[in-house]
Parts: sequence; C-alpha cells; structure tokens
Amino acid sequence: MKIPFKYILRNFYSRKLTTTATVLGMTLVVVVFTVAFMMGMGIRKTLSVTGSENNALVVRKSSQGEISSIINREVADIISSLPQVAKSSEGKPLISTEPVVIFIQPKKGGGVSNLTVRGVTPVAFQIRDNIKLVEGKTFGFGSRELIVGKSISKRFNGVAIGDKVKLAGDMWTIVGVFDAGGSGFDSEVWGDSEQLLSAFQRTSYSTITFRLSDPKQIEQLKLQFDADKRLKQFTPEIERTYFSKQSNQTSGFIMGLGVFITLFIMVGAIIGAMITMFTAVANRTTEIGTLRALGFTRGSILISFLFESLLLSVVGCVLGLLISSTMSSMEVSTINFQSFSEIAFNFTLNIYIVLGAFAFSIFMGLVGGFLPSWRASRLKIIEALRAA
Repeated sequence: MKIPFKYILRNFYSRKLTTTATVLGMTLVVVVFTVAFMMGMGIRKTLSVTGSENNALVVRKSSQGEISSIINREVADIISSLPQVAKSSEGKPLISTEPVVIFIQPKKGGGVSNLTVRGVTPVAFQIRDNIKLVEGKTFGFGSRELIVGKSISKRFNGVAIGDKVKLAGDMWTIVGVFDAGGSGFDSEVWGDSEQLLSAFQRTSYSTITFRLSDPKQIEQLKLQFDADKRLKQFTPEIERTYFSKQSNQTSGFIMGLGVFITLFIMVGAIIGAMITMFTAVANRTTEIGTLRALGFTRGSILISFLFESLLLSVVGCVLGLLISSTMSSMEVSTINFQSFSEIAFNFTLNIYIVLGAFAFSIFMGLVGGFLPSWRASRLKIIEALRAA
C-alpha cells in the first residue's frame, strides 16, 4: 500500500517552524552555488563574444596574456605579407598592430582598479565592425586622445568626455564612448597604437590582429608559423577563441570557490534536514505504528519520509533559483587574472546551472532524509503504538 500524497503535505503544516528553517537552509545553498556559477558563466559569455570568428590574433607562445606578449616590428611586417591576411579594396592588408598596457583609475563609490588600454590602427574598426561610437567622437590618429568602453564610463571616475587621464607621464583626453556589444572590449580604453608606443617608450607590439582571407585556414596558418624560424615563437589563434580561452582561469577560480563554499554550507543544510526529519519521526511514532498496523509496508514508510525530505530540498531549490534569477540583469566586475585588469559582465543563468542546482538539492534531500526515513521504517508496530 502507498501512503497518500495528501498525508505527506499535511505533515509540513504540523511543523511549520522546522520546515521553514530547513527550506531556508536549502535555499541558501542553492543561492551560493547558483550565483557563483552565474558569475563564472557571465565572464565566459562576455569573453566568448569578444573579437571576431573571421580574425586571427597573434601572440608570443610563452605569454599568459596580451600584456606579457612582445612582437617586434620585423615580425609584424612578415605577418602582414602572409597570403592568409585579407586585403582591402585598395589592396592593403587588413591588419592592426596593437600594444596593450594597463593603468590605475579610481572607481565610482571608492577604490581603484586596473584598466586595459589598447593601441589600435584605423584597420581595427574595419575588422571589428561591432564597435560602435555612442558618444562624442573617435580619437584622432596621431593625437593623445582616447575613447572608453561603455562599461568603463559607468563604473569609473575621471573618464567622462573631456576628462584627462595620465598615461606614462602624459595627459590624454577622453573624447568618446564606444559600445562593443557586451564583449570584453566594453571594459577597455582605446587609443592610437603609435602614440601609445611613443608614450611608453616601447618599440614592440603586444598582439597583432588581422582579418583572415579564409577562417578555415587557421590550422594551416599555425603549421606555417611553426615551420618558419622567424615566426615559430608566435602562435595565431581565431580572435574569439583566444579571448574565450582567456576566461578559463578567472571563471574556473570563481566557480571552484563557489563550490568550496557551497560544500561547507551544504553540510549544515544536510544536518538541518536530518534533524528536521528525525524530529518528525519522533513526533509521529504513534502514527507510524498505526500506519504499519493498517498494512502499510516498511518500504512505504521509508519512501514517504524520504519523499518529504526531497520535497523540502526541491522547494528550497526553487526558491534559491528564483532569488538568483533576479540578478540576471545586474552588471558587476572583477579582475581578469590573465590581463590583471577589470572586466565587466552580467550574471548568466542557463539550463546547466539550473540542472546543477537541482542535482545538489536532490543530493541534500537524499542524504539528509535517508537515516531518519530508515529509522521510521524500522520501528516495530507494538513499540510504536505503546509510545502513545
């Protein structure tokens, strides 16, 4: 015989306080787990849409990021002459040689953080056609002017149009704000490549980005680099793939930290669920004896109590997901471990995070409810009835 579902629900109302405390504990676990993974996925999503599938980005093989990569002018000239580099209608290579540096800027609300400054050539706006100027004007090539990504203009002081920032001892004027479609470029400052090299007294670029004549040739291009003594120290990668890989360390750390904290809180939630269910068994000993006397099997009793525990965890999971989902529209920022500069992103909730949250919740319900359920199913009929 199966115990009616209505009987199980009635028991929740009879112990509202302990039920509420258990559900809130489960909810907290789900919120911590979900928010951590939403942050990690947000960073991945932001960097995975940075750049273009039609562009190749070249860095030094030993570099961990753009700021640690060095490419001299001779190598840049060799790359620009490769047949895989697409040409403009005038026959000029669509290639942008780019130094990348960082500087410190005060944030709104207090504190400071690193910002990435990317030096670009006019071609950069052709090969990255998702860059749209939304305020002011673009910087003049040959001048000490800068444009800032829209995320920076929202979160930092001293970067409004007309403001001046200090780079390598010189004052540069902010003249515009650009929108990069929610990509990592929204967290960058752009200026003239040659002016940036001059200001920092550098002769080498950080990266080289160019439009591929055929994106399918990327693997062939890698082999060509490895076979050429002048280029074997460098590696080309699809631009969007490169930036997507750059997210792994930061997002992995955040997700790992989230799981670590979740495990600690989960232990408390499981203990809470276990106490709640043991209390339920103790308070309903006579009921259990009566159910057994009416013909309900030990298995039915076990499944009934285990289902109660799972129901508590599922309710907590749903509440946790509802709370977490309210953060989907929030924009936050963190330090990108690869570039050591700040990157803005939105919390991202997807089906995999939802399924993971439910898996965590079901695990908590099973572990927290099994022993009490087993205890309830093993009560002897006569002893249970005598407890009245």
